Amino acid sequence: MTITRTLLFLSAVLPVAASLHAHQDNANQPQQTQGWGQQANTPKGTTNRIQQPVTTSPQVVMVGATEENNTLSLGGVVIPYREVTLSAQTPGRIEYIAGREGNWFNSTSTLIAIDNDDLLARRRSAMAELQNAQSTLQNAQVQYSRELLAPRSKSVSQMPGMGMPSLFDQFFTRGFAQNMGYGNPWLERQADLVNSSTSVNSALGRIHTARSNIEMIDASLRDTRALAPFPGIIAKKHVEIGDTVQPGQPLMDFVDNRYLQIQVDVPARLMSGLRIGMPVQAKLDIGPTYVEARLAQIFPIADSKRHTVVVKFDLPAGVPGGPGMYAEVLVPDNTKQNESLPVIPKNAVLSRGSLPIVFVINDQQQTELRLVRLGDELDNQNVLVLSGLAIGERIVTNPPANMKAGDPLHGK
Repeated sequence: MTITRTLLFLSAVLPVAASLHAHQDNANQPQQTQGWGQQANTPKGTTNRIQQPVTTSPQVVMVGATEENNTLSLGGVVIPYREVTLSAQTPGRIEYIAGREGNWFNSTSTLIAIDNDDLLARRRSAMAELQNAQSTLQNAQVQYSRELLAPRSKSVSQMPGMGMPSLFDQFFTRGFAQNMGYGNPWLERQADLVNSSTSVNSALGRIHTARSNIEMIDASLRDTRALAPFPGIIAKKHVEIGDTVQPGQPLMDFVDNRYLQIQVDVPARLMSGLRIGMPVQAKLDIGPTYVEARLAQIFPIADSKRHTVVVKFDLPAGVPGGPGMYAEVLVPDNTKQNESLPVIPKNAVLSRGSLPIVFVINDQQQTELRLVRLGDELDNQNVLVLSGLAIGERIVTNPPANMKAGDPLHGK
């Protein structure tokens, strides 16, 4: 259980015995790092719960008190703000990869390309079909216009014989035949018009089919290029140039790591204490690095087997570390009673052997060696004590390397 809240810390500095002249250098305090090993200042958003002056000389301070604020430390993982896995949409062979892991690319940049020779050949064939369909349409439109302006049913060229027999048939034979119920020139003309218009519509249909085939091929050609959906870096490559892929096969992980989040599986019983936008303390797995995170998203459905809810916390810009790193977040727990526990500066703790020790000042103004059990670190300067000390006791900070139990202190 992690203990956090406003700390009531009382400091009383007493003079140290003149015999204690050795000074311990405090230059070995851990420093925060930017990224993976580059030195940087304390990131924006870091909150020091106790403002304790940094000194290298021994001092005597009183053990402070902190109030348990019903909080739990939950482990999570640092994730990028946006992350996608690019997968193959068409079968083929990888012929181009833009870079390697860590390279930055802007949005719509081509990341991976698959060979498209087969698709290009199919597109040329579809273009030829489109040209044939357009020629057929042009011919059908001309035939329809001819039938509309010069009907074939009235053309003398459609009848046998020379000029006079044809004219005779046109004026006398057709007229008598129509009056006697043999043939209907108007109906024949309408049938010829419908036949011509049907040819036009059929040609239009073939054009639409050819254009649809071309659009399908163009879509497949676009699928042979994996484009960056947003600015980011290549996180992981799953294929190399020359690999043969099938639809659905992962090609590359692409992330936007300019902004980071912590993803935590929070037990459902703790969800009543969480609100969107609330600040929480987070500890990253890079030394004693503490930052203030902000709750960004709560998933609407809990896991049916683990009974946990996925919660995401935004980290400040420029925070050390990167995606995949372990992190801890302090979330409120409203199911327990508050209690005060001891808290001491971290520079008062020494490691001699396997257990941490603290030098305590007794009533005779002498030092006593006290084994303590430490809890969680509250910030970059203070740590919680689970056992071994009581609130109000006096301890020595920055003790000299040669300090031992029983050393006297002068003054009160």
